[in-house]
Amino acid sequence: MSAIPKIDEQTYLEQERRAETKSEFIDGEIFAMTGASPSHNLIAVNIAAELRGRLKKRPCRVYSSDQRVRVDQGYLYPDVSVVCGEPQYFDNDNLLNPTLIIEVLSPSTADYDLGGKFARYRRIPALKEYLLAAQDRYAVIHFLRQDDHHWLMTELEGADAVLELPTVGCRLPLAEIYDKVFEDTA
Repeated sequence: MSAIPKIDEQTYLEQERRAETKSEFIDGEIFAMTGASPSHNLIAVNIAAELRGRLKKRPCRVYSSDQRVRVDQGYLYPDVSVVCGEPQYFDNDNLLNPTLIIEVLSPSTADYDLGGKFARYRRIPALKEYLLAAQDRYAVIHFLRQDDHHWLMTELEGADAVLELPTVGCRLPLAEIYDKVFEDTA
């Protein structure tokens, strides 16, 4: 069996900018991204919309899942990212300084989002908060940077819970994050 050849960063960026679909890049390997469920998409849009509304008059920008973020040894596409202050880019379009990153957990990616992906995100000096939102229930896991080596984890559950996002200065009720997600569609 032959090994899959690795590619360099510049080749990935050139291919990605021409591609019709998104792929993440880690340690010289490309990983195609699959489509998300309707619940996943709705949760991501709800979070982005709520954040945009709350941060509109502040020096913060909310980005959708099409914004590529440069991480140690690669490039990832978070479901939502926020920059407070002036955004910085590598090679014109790869975000370097997200303040907050949000991932909506999918059954196939939950372990990676909490493990390997979070390990890469933690190496971004500007990152202060990381949020994981469940897809199947009112539940989030919030990480708040304490210093370079310590993160405070908070888990919230239930439609009445309210998430505090101190570094961006706002609160998000879980009822808003999950608006229309669990409605009976029959």
